[in-house]
Amino acid sequence: MVVDKNVWDIKLYNEKHGYVYKYGEALIKLLQPKRDELILDLGCGTGQLTNEINKSGASVIGIDASENMINTAKENYKEIDFYVMQADNFQFEKPFDAIFSNAVLHWVLEGEKAVICMNNNLKRRGRLILEFGGKGNVKIITDAVDKILVENGYTEKAKIKNWFFPSISEYTTLLERNGFEVELAQLYERPTELSDEKNGIKEWLLMFGSTIFEGLGFEEKERILDKVQEEVKDKCFIDGKWFADYMRLRILARKK
Repeated sequence: MVVDKNVWDIKLYNEKHGYVYKYGEALIKLLQPKRDELILDLGCGTGQLTNEINKSGASVIGIDASENMINTAKENYKEIDFYVMQADNFQFEKPFDAIFSNAVLHWVLEGEKAVICMNNNLKRRGRLILEFGGKGNVKIITDAVDKILVENGYTEKAKIKNWFFPSISEYTTLLERNGFEVELAQLYERPTELSDEKNGIKEWLLMFGSTIFEGLGFEEKERILDKVQEEVKDKCFIDGKWFADYMRLRILARKK
């Protein structure tokens, strides 16, 4: 079965991976939304952070590439406008005071295209507040996946680029080349506890890396996932809990 990375298991996402938006609450403090500002939540998911921004009195719009995420957001927050749009291909008539994005842009492989799109939709001196996976993000996990895939004859799958995890210099260069002035760029470690104490790594991969295992039968996929989880156990299983080795890139920039 071919799995579209834009089709998410909403129940699994909210029950076992709610930390995605919970960690994003701290990013809203950096955004400092003001009453009557127009703000875009880029990659809004099921809308929890969009709603938090809305509480500030700002006017906020949420977009996401996932139709089922957007449908859930519309059901839960009926007073907010949500649209199905791609992060590297969107356009609004009225420019935004700020664009906010949490845990999204590592999914956009054409990073520069997204930067240009964000610039085109901001007012002059409009601000960009972003956080997403940076260089070294989940490297322990992805190295183990590649190793196990190669050992089991899936060398071509191991070569596929699934995420965009840039360094500070790589991403700030993209921003500066495309009309932004960078005010803050921070790459930091954030080991993230996973909710499933028995199969935390397997659950993480099924949620966020399902496309890696496209074409494998159920039993074969389970066998590979078991091997990956065992491979990372000495580094990712700490005091009876599973952790993902997150590295986050946090950005504050303004349009020139």
